[in-house]
Amino acid sequence: MNLFKVVNMVNNSLNKLKKSILPANRIEVFLLIAIFIFFVSSVFFSLISRSEIRANQVNLFFSMHSEEKFGKEIIAELLREFNEKNPDITIRLISDAPAALVNPDILIFDDSDFSVFVAANVLAELIPFNSFGIDENNDLDNSLQLAVPLVSFIDLLFYNIDILSAAGFNHPPRTRDEFLAYTRAVSRVNKPGVSGTAMSLNPNDRQALSRDVFSWIWAAGGNLWPERNNPASLMQASLMQASPMLNTRAIIEDFSFFGTLYREGLLAPDVFETTGDQRIEEFAQGRVAMMIASSRVIPYLRERMGEETFGVTTIPHPGTSGRYNIKISSIYAGINSSVLQANDTSSLQAAKSFIEFLTEKSALFCAELNAVPGSIYNLIPDEYIRQDPLYSKIWDIFEISQIIQGFSGNKNAMEYQTVFLEELQIFFDGARTAQQTVAAIQRRWEEVAVDEESE
Repeated sequence: MNLFKVVNMVNNSLNKLKKSILPANRIEVFLLIAIFIFFVSSVFFSLISRSEIRANQVNLFFSMHSEEKFGKEIIAELLREFNEKNPDITIRLISDAPAALVNPDILIFDDSDFSVFVAANVLAELIPFNSFGIDENNDLDNSLQLAVPLVSFIDLLFYNIDILSAAGFNHPPRTRDEFLAYTRAVSRVNKPGVSGTAMSLNPNDRQALSRDVFSWIWAAGGNLWPERNNPASLMQASLMQASPMLNTRAIIEDFSFFGTLYREGLLAPDVFETTGDQRIEEFAQGRVAMMIASSRVIPYLRERMGEETFGVTTIPHPGTSGRYNIKISSIYAGINSSVLQANDTSSLQAAKSFIEFLTEKSALFCAELNAVPGSIYNLIPDEYIRQDPLYSKIWDIFEISQIIQGFSGNKNAMEYQTVFLEELQIFFDGARTAQQTVAAIQRRWEEVAVDEESE
């Protein structure tokens, strides 16, 4: 409303009020005038306040992946809540943005896209302006400087209870020798079309290596990124420290194990053609006895198979004592670097405020997805974990595990993984030994690191 119109309204109303009031009631006159002025002043200052908010309004757009990950109703309610609490900020889904704007300001993504975003410089650094409890001197996982994990999961060995029972086993395999015995037995006693286990290494599945290969290495105590203060790693050349470290005796033995699975025909067909999602579907159909998958798929499998048809356990180890390592996979929130490039401090602060808001809602996301371990900000099991025996078991596994760094958020991750897949396929074809294969991968990984340093 125009300021002059408001003033005229006040003057006209006062004049009318004066004419309609009897002289004998002067006290009432003053009271009525005072009340009227107070009311009009409130409206007046409210209009000014709203005008100032509109002038300073920050409009940001949110990734559509948020609805895919967490559901439309939850996201709609959270956007409504945040916008009401922050009247000077409006967060909307990117689908509501003008046609010219195709990239959201606030991103939601998982490990499959994390490294791709980092390589393309899509993500803005959250340090030094973060307040998420991230250690600025964290050398182990610098990826946390670029994204905030909202929900986290771990990989486990899933097994079909009925298939293993038919093969003569009443408990899941604990060691690799037992695992090989189980897969061989399943192949003998089951009808064609049922495989003992599976690897799904389609190059388009960006989580394939982490899930189906590296998880075995980690479960045996391996670590592709040794700590920088480890004396063993400090003895290596500087180039070796810059790249992941694969060339060890234990990892050569891991490759020999993989070779046995492949060459004995214990793996489901089409190893390099299928994705993890396809294998999960085959497992649900009873065509695969054992597979490695994320705890994230449990609600889907329960819906497809029922409550008592499958179980989960630790990934079998070589039988030697040592740490059981796991990598945590997550759904992350991050800020598009275009917000920084616009040099707009208010938009940057607004984006940060929204990510902090999402972080506070981590427990809600975890409960919606039945995530284990769930939130890394609250390492106490939520009610849905304590009440469900399967989730409680996964929590127990998580508690005894050592968390290590994988490739998430590493800008060279795609190159490292491409090299690994190429050399692994050569190994499976029988052209090289396990030792030769590991050496070839290590050499090519170091070349990737050299190219990075020379840029």
